[in-house]
Amino acid sequence: MSQHRTSALRIFETPAGTFERRIVELGAKDLPDHDVLVRVNWSALNYKDALSASGNKGVTRKYPFTPGIDAAGVVEESRDSRWQPGAEVIVTGYDLGMNTPGGFGGFIRVPGDWVVAKPTGLNLRETMILGTAGFTAAQSAMQLRAHGVLPASGPVVVTGAAGGVGSLAVAILSGLGYKVSAVTGRLHEADFLRRMGASEVLPRQQILEQPNRPMLPARWAGAVETAGGPMLETVLRSTLQRATVACCGLVSSAEFKMNVFPFLLRGVRLIGIDSAECPRPERLEMWRLLAGEFKPRRLDEIAQEVDLSGLSGKIDEILQGRVRGRVILRHG
Repeated sequence: MSQHRTSALRIFETPAGTFERRIVELGAKDLPDHDVLVRVNWSALNYKDALSASGNKGVTRKYPFTPGIDAAGVVEESRDSRWQPGAEVIVTGYDLGMNTPGGFGGFIRVPGDWVVAKPTGLNLRETMILGTAGFTAAQSAMQLRAHGVLPASGPVVVTGAAGGVGSLAVAILSGLGYKVSAVTGRLHEADFLRRMGASEVLPRQQILEQPNRPMLPARWAGAVETAGGPMLETVLRSTLQRATVACCGLVSSAEFKMNVFPFLLRGVRLIGIDSAECPRPERLEMWRLLAGEFKPRRLDEIAQEVDLSGLSGKIDEILQGRVRGRVILRHG
């Protein structure tokens, strides 16, 4: 494996306790001894990657480190008989990019159980436009449908709609026939959200500035809620009877204060979405759906493409809440 050297965005902790991002060359010694070596063609930037790249020890314990929780590429070497050299594969979730070196390097080495064959209907670039964000959005849409929230049930709401999970949730749900209300703090992205399929775009403050009552007028049959905190509280209080709310983010806050009235009087269901440790059968089903029924019609419009030299600036932007849609990383 000594011939496998690659450029990577590496995060270093300084003696002063600060963190620096540098593009460096890595070799075999920097990769763990797992069964499958993948040459990474594409990766993507997620909020969790930005936290890792900023020295968040709740995400990544030890530095120097290479983030990147999403990777797509070609199997280079394998000790696992399920994966042969030349196979096009995806790796998302598990520990990739958290404490196992991730997709911001040109190679990853991972356990065979983490690897998923690229489904027919997507190319490798498209799998990373989707990535963890699209996977999470698909899980959320599936939970709405599984709990009886169908297009005929009424409108659904997506919060943080201009971000990665939000924009893909808008695109997936609208493609399935739902009437989608997109909530965002970036109204200059309204045209983009309408192109993704939103039937209306609502300013974040309009939703948050509601009376402090146990319940609010019923508006939505379902929700994909990416913000947490006060937004999650307001959405839960604003649902129709038997609504389902998929909770899949915390960009606003990990905390929320809630009474039980929506659950007891309207039968609201709050469903948590965990993409990282998703069981393998469900993981395969989500990728099958994303390559078929759930595939957004205007997928390419969601993506901004960068190489390693442009990645650090995008990390700053995603931390500041200024990234629209998805940033994908092109290797080579």
